[in-house]
Amino acid sequence: MKRQFRITRSNDFKRVRRFGKSYTHPFAVLTVLHAEGEFSRAGIITGKSVGNAVKRNRAKRQLRAIIFKFLPEFQKTTDVLLIAREPVQKATFIEIESAVRQLLVRAELINPEPYDAGRPGN
Repeated sequence: MKRQFRITRSNDFKRVRRFGKSYTHPFAVLTVLHAEGEFSRAGIITGKSVGNAVKRNRAKRQLRAIIFKFLPEFQKTTDVLLIAREPVQKATFIEIESAVRQLLVRAELINPEPYDAGRPGN
């Protein structure tokens, strides 16, 4: 993803963690801070509790792919941090995507989809 859509500076990570609102799930923690910039930006954090470097990088790749899929749908310009938790290493990609969607809906960044979306009419 392009650099303009990523949080890259340490000060920005600290600012979002300190002043942002957090939403938790067993797989990840979402921290949101409304920004005044032109674009919404996202950052991913995976600590050593997730596992060794291979497991941390895999979790980062998965979370990055998921969050950047939802980034264009954001209703407000925000800075978002996704912090991976230890159970994420045993979850499937679909379970992680569902968890991130739930967090984004709770944070009111994306619209919830109807229950029967994608099902053909009866």
